[in-house]
Amino acid sequence: MYERIGGEPLAVDGLAAAPLPAPVSEEDLSPYRTFSRDEWAKLRADTPLTLTAADVMQLQSLNDPVSLDEVIAIYLPLSRLLSLYVAAAQGLFRATQRFLLADKADKVPYIIGLAGSVAVGKSTTARILKALLARWPNTPKVDLITTDGFLWPNAELTRLDLMNRKGFPESYDTARLLRFLADIKAGKPSVSAPLYSHLVYDVVPGEEMVVERPDILIVEGLNVLQPARLPRDGAAIPFVSDFFDFSVYLDADEEDLHRWYLARFLKLRNTAFRDPLSYFRRYAELSDAEAIDFAEGLWSRINLVNLNENVLPTRQRASLILRKGASHRIEQVSLRRL
Repeated sequence: MYERIGGEPLAVDGLAAAPLPAPVSEEDLSPYRTFSRDEWAKLRADTPLTLTAADVMQLQSLNDPVSLDEVIAIYLPLSRLLSLYVAAAQGLFRATQRFLLADKADKVPYIIGLAGSVAVGKSTTARILKALLARWPNTPKVDLITTDGFLWPNAELTRLDLMNRKGFPESYDTARLLRFLADIKAGKPSVSAPLYSHLVYDVVPGEEMVVERPDILIVEGLNVLQPARLPRDGAAIPFVSDFFDFSVYLDADEEDLHRWYLARFLKLRNTAFRDPLSYFRRYAELSDAEAIDFAEGLWSRINLVNLNENVLPTRQRASLILRKGASHRIEQVSLRRL
């Protein structure tokens, strides 16, 4: 037995007190190692800058400012990390083929998943990554798809009463997306993905994107890290993320996402919405007050609900979390420990 006096354990009845365990910090328990912007930028090492300021301007999305400095500080170190991961994955694949005594091995693409909220800047990040990875010295073939093409067509969403749930997990043809990814991972020479038009806000009938055995495939979408509901009978139900070799979650405060969403809606009202073919053409003539009121409703009823129920809970499943500040500048990077 022992007593505690003044916070120190004392031996009693001749028994030695066991040493108290050292306090465990939240950082010690985290599955991530977190870097400040400056700490992460130093990990670029000698990775060459292969994009110009003009290239970056062309790659950024509406209302998602990104600078060449952001590419240097954040995306070049990430490109270096991915080059190491891809090389390691290829080595593991070759070792497995040798173990299986396989004479011929089809090329298996390295798949990167990219998730995050509406208006967080996923499209810009995906395009910058694609451009950088395709400029590696061995010039790999890099393709990019978005899961928008795997949304059910508007007619089907209307029939299912899901138009106000567009972007929620149930609004996607998940079975088709899983077949697509399975075929990609199986090394099939040509795999088709449906195309989506943001202008008409719908899947384009008969239009497809053909993916032909890329070295790297980037899959961008709101819910790509979400797990499926586990079956009680133990049946095999794959998740979309089961096919990913690496995943990125683009993160930001809810208040910033809200502000960016409203600003983007107002910019679209003065640009894309004015196209006669635009699904949102009727909103182009709204006054500022009317447009803000309408966008606020879309945010609170649809996008915020989807963020809190389906998107944000998947953040901790990512291999890497890029944390944005109020100006869209990435301020913190968290890398999952191996």
